[in-house]
Amino acid sequence: MEIIQKYLAAWNATDAVARKELIAEVFTADARYTDPLADVTGHDQLDGLLAAVQGQFAGLEFRLGGAVDAHHDIARFTWHLGPADGEPIVIGFDVVELADGRIAKVYGFLDKVPGGAA
Repeated sequence: MEIIQKYLAAWNATDAVARKELIAEVFTADARYTDPLADVTGHDQLDGLLAAVQGQFAGLEFRLGGAVDAHHDIARFTWHLGPADGEPIVIGFDVVELADGRIAKVYGFLDKVPGGAA
């Protein structure tokens, strides 16, 4: 699913301008992202969250951990965060709700988190 690839690209975008452009393309203006460590709404808060995560996990990248399962305007998928050529250090599972082809809500779950990351 292309929107999920762009979603992960936004998480990986270290250039602030490119990241903001991806956020505007991928998310609705009032999109909400919720996981055990964060609850943010809107493009500015999403950008702040993504920038903070990149700072905490510098040099690591998000990638799909398997196939995207989607129907209607809902998709679920597992993602991995780790070195480009290595084992993931963080594994999560997200469910997204789409509205007009963009992400309106993200429900995130963390399956594997290293000590000190939370």
